[in-house]
Amino acid sequence: MNRRTVFLTTLAVTPALTLTACGSEEPDASAKGSGKETLSTAPVSSAPASDGRPAVELPSDLSYTFDWPKTGDKEKDAVLADSEQSIKAVDQAIVNQNALDKAYLYYYEGEAAAQTEQFIQAYVDAKARVTGKYRYYHFAVQVRDGGEASLVYCEDQSKAFDMYLKDRKVDKTPVTENSYVLYTTQLRKNDKGVWVITKLLSERGHDQCRP
Repeated sequence: MNRRTVFLTTLAVTPALTLTACGSEEPDASAKGSGKETLSTAPVSSAPASDGRPAVELPSDLSYTFDWPKTGDKEKDAVLADSEQSIKAVDQAIVNQNALDKAYLYYYEGEAAAQTEQFIQAYVDAKARVTGKYRYYHFAVQVRDGGEASLVYCEDQSKAFDMYLKDRKVDKTPVTENSYVLYTTQLRKNDKGVWVITKLLSERGHDQCRP
């Protein structure tokens, strides 16, 4: 399990307080070996702000692959683009050790924002952050009248880990079916034209996401 470890309920997602990653047994060269590994300091990469959206700056040891090409539908593609930024913005808050980081609050509201704040705070309390590679795939997006939408997608956490800040040690665990997570999000288009997440559900080890 890792930073997106959540318990699925009928109403919403409650972030778990355990921070152990569902990692790969074949990590990248920067984190080879077993057990806890030291990660070297890396420069920060950034995604520039656009259309009033906040910039997101992340260490270069974090990377993201979104295997959801543009649909050709303007609103659907906007949902996908804002969802990408919302995922990265949460990780920025974790890296910054700030449970009230403005970037993720730009993309989350209500129930989803409150739960995400608790989730980030768990990392702050543990003095830990995330590192590694994340891949997103098998998406389905729907846009409805009235400025509402839904996005379902999978996350591959098999090359993602937790790192404790005091000694910069990376905690790695073997790949299991729980390394693959199905997410269901509900979104609405706010008065700024941003697709914000209002609800988030997840199911770890879902058949749809396992390779």
